[in-house]
Amino acid sequence: MPERTEYTPGTPSWIDVNSPEPDAAAAFYGALFGWSVEADDRPEAGGYRICTLRGKSVAGLGPSMSPDAPPSWSVYVTAADADATVSRAEIHNGTIVAGPMDVLDAGRMAVLQDTNGAFISVWQPRSHPGAGLVNEPGTFCWNELAVPDIRRAHEFYTAVFGWDVDPELSSDSALFFNVEGQLVCGAHLAGEGEPTGWTVWFAVEDCDASAAKVTELGGAVAMPPSDIDFGRAAVVTDPHGAVFGIAKLKG
Repeated sequence: MPERTEYTPGTPSWIDVNSPEPDAAAAFYGALFGWSVEADDRPEAGGYRICTLRGKSVAGLGPSMSPDAPPSWSVYVTAADADATVSRAEIHNGTIVAGPMDVLDAGRMAVLQDTNGAFISVWQPRSHPGAGLVNEPGTFCWNELAVPDIRRAHEFYTAVFGWDVDPELSSDSALFFNVEGQLVCGAHLAGEGEPTGWTVWFAVEDCDASAAKVTELGGAVAMPPSDIDFGRAAVVTDPHGAVFGIAKLKG
């Protein structure tokens, strides 16, 4: 279901990227994915921009809040009550990085660090439910967590967000998480040298062509296109170093 107007609590529903040069980042992602990027002119929006495809919101783009903050993609999980979710995170040894706080009339959010040190955000929607389009070229189709301790990830995310682990797909080194029987995201044991954290994956029409486009636009290819279980995929970075995945999905 590509078009979405709501998300079941516990479902990753929104993504955004921070950049030291928002105009350049907007040009990069616009050229790569066909997005239109418009800034919110309200001073209180802080230069945050909504990226749209076919008139539907698909991602956010904002300026880096600190010179020390590396450009990166963030994942937001829908919550019925952001404050209650933050309380559960605290009980289960997570770290509260920011919030809970209201974001204009759009919703209420918080930023957490899980027990492996990965950042994950909480989103309680009001006027903004999340991405209006998913699972089609130019939109996010998957979120994957790399961690040094898979058991900690299992304990934290099932307790805080109510995720179930799919027993048929999961193993000692990989977890696939369900919400009300729907597969929503995954986690795996990080390989040697692989950083801890979430990676956002975008669907594309042609993985090889999109990887070539990334380099043409000033980005880089970290993992060249290759065939994997769910399709043909590559890991790339934008010109400022934010990492993301691109995949031509099977079926």
